[in-house]
Amino acid sequence: MHIHILGICGTFMGGLALLARELGMKVTGSDQNVYPPMSTQLESAGIVLSQYDRSNLAPNPDLVIVGNALSRGNPEVEATLNLGLPYTSGPQWLFDSVLKHRTVLAVAGTHGKTTTSAMLAWILEYAGHKPGFLIGGVPQNFGLSSRLGQDPFFVIEADEYDTAFFDKRSKFVHYRPRIAILNNLEYDHADIFPDLAAIQTQFHHLVRTIPSQGHIVLPEPDNNLAQVIDRGCWTPLTYFSTDPSAEWHAEPIHNDGSQFRVFHHNKLISTVNWQLSGMHNVRNALAAIAAASHASIDPALAIQALSQFMNVKRRMELLGIVDDIHIYDDFAHHPTAIATTLEGARARLGKRRLIAILEPRSNSMRMGIHAKQIPASMQDADIAFIYLPPDIHWDPELSGSRPTNLRVHTNIEELLNELLQLAKPGDHFIFMSNGGFHNIHNRLLERLSAR
Repeated sequence: MHIHILGICGTFMGGLALLARELGMKVTGSDQNVYPPMSTQLESAGIVLSQYDRSNLAPNPDLVIVGNALSRGNPEVEATLNLGLPYTSGPQWLFDSVLKHRTVLAVAGTHGKTTTSAMLAWILEYAGHKPGFLIGGVPQNFGLSSRLGQDPFFVIEADEYDTAFFDKRSKFVHYRPRIAILNNLEYDHADIFPDLAAIQTQFHHLVRTIPSQGHIVLPEPDNNLAQVIDRGCWTPLTYFSTDPSAEWHAEPIHNDGSQFRVFHHNKLISTVNWQLSGMHNVRNALAAIAAASHASIDPALAIQALSQFMNVKRRMELLGIVDDIHIYDDFAHHPTAIATTLEGARARLGKRRLIAILEPRSNSMRMGIHAKQIPASMQDADIAFIYLPPDIHWDPELSGSRPTNLRVHTNIEELLNELLQLAKPGDHFIFMSNGGFHNIHNRLLERLSAR
């Protein structure tokens, strides 16, 4: 069977492509704005990438899978409809082809989905299972973003973004999980959802699909999720927190989150010692341990697994060190994620100079939805930079409350030159973007090496 994937370089659609290849299908695909790690992962799998053009549909594929970034007017969307080709969405194909007969463990939430999904898949792997997974990034314990694995378990990063131009439900309503983590809930995806209540409705729809013999794992407290649960829930709830009142709780040993004790019903299970930092990752770990316990994984074994866990690429990924200058690449799309990442980095680095550079690339950030929150989210950096390309127009909102550590650039070359002049031994540069950021992090590494 020949499937053709529109938007194949998205993290979700690229993962689908790898699963389809494992199922023995011929896979082709089209996209634009291609950048690693997904582009390199697909190329290494032997999947040829094309720019959008209706000629890519000749000869006609057996099925076209349409990514949610595609809309009417795209030449291949129009050709698919005009030729009467069979088409479906990525989430629907995933359920029909892979998830229907699996025990699905889904990880939903505004923040931490990718990291927590990777933790959960690694715990299952460490415990002797061979789980399937589809994760919106490349977990370094596995080296790829998706695989079929073996029955029964399949871990899926459950995104609330819409499904396709012809299906405006959230992607996660297609997955039918038996175990679900609802990690947190804040307003995001302003291009899709008019307000928080609209997102809560989609989370309510997800909750309605989880069986009464399943399990839902969620934080305590989280008022936005509590309102979702109050609308109706037929599934047992398991709560996690850094507060001892929760069924699962963590007690940090170091304030950077690099070592912490895990308790279940206030009984000490064991201690996590790992490479990650930040209290947000401590909470992610608690969620993964709790969810794994409902898949009959011994919590002590799960903690051992996390001590060997390597984070997902582009999550505080150290790209290189030149003259004791450290360069990191971090995926960032929301002020809360920016703040928690920098808070964890500050706790770990102490008084060493921390320089954060943000590209507001998500649709919500570009629209200015979070403009007033961004300056405060970067306060733990000694120096913070924001790159605002010409098509972003909310700089005046920033200027009224701009802290002294914040600098704004509208030219990528000028930003790169200032960073190069600024850099000195002991510095830690964290580049934050959910896109390619003009490859500025690697370009800085190259210039540091050459000077």
